[in-house]
Amino acid sequence: MSAPVVATRPVGTSRKRVSKIANAADTLAGFGHGTEVDVLTFGQFSIIDAIEAVLDITGPASVTLATWTAAEFDLSQIEAQLLRARITDLRLIIDRSFVSRQPRFVGLIHDRFGADSVRSTRTHAKFVVIHNVEWSVVIRTSMNLNHNPRLEYMQVVDDTDLASMYLAVADALFKEEPPGLENRRNVPELVGVAGVEPSVPVRMGKTPRVGYAPRMGGPK
Repeated sequence: MSAPVVATRPVGTSRKRVSKIANAADTLAGFGHGTEVDVLTFGQFSIIDAIEAVLDITGPASVTLATWTAAEFDLSQIEAQLLRARITDLRLIIDRSFVSRQPRFVGLIHDRFGADSVRSTRTHAKFVVIHNVEWSVVIRTSMNLNHNPRLEYMQVVDDTDLASMYLAVADALFKEEPPGLENRRNVPELVGVAGVEPSVPVRMGKTPRVGYAPRMGGPK
């Protein structure tokens, strides 16, 4: 059995920051090769702003982006980057609910990026890999593409091994799922990506039942 796809790094090597009002570029100031920045923000910028800030450092690069949702303005920013050739290749992974939540954007994504550059599946993962011959940047975040003024976190690192792990997952998902935005109901199997084996064998039981929402204000 092949080893699971994992990546590890020394503890305590990142730069820790709380960014309350700064933009993405100022928040990531000083980021470079072999460095990592851990940031808490107040949601004053979105992940697309962070991508732009990283591209200012790396230059034109391939981008693999997994997100849960997006807004029209943020998609327009990606289109502008494509026109400027800063994103040389784009792969977009989004949740299946995107199709039902924002159906008018489905055609927009197909028109702008092409059906083959998009996959939809059951996912809540949010990560970005920005890579070229000189850089392997990974962004892990709670942010979606859209502006969301609330506490968010973001970790940005230049790490070849970590980038390879996320790209392996994206490669498997792109092979497994059909192109375009289909309302897929299954969790991706990620065939070819070895997983961590449990120390004690387990068997999945019945799906837990959803209970009633608690009453507000205590019992009557």
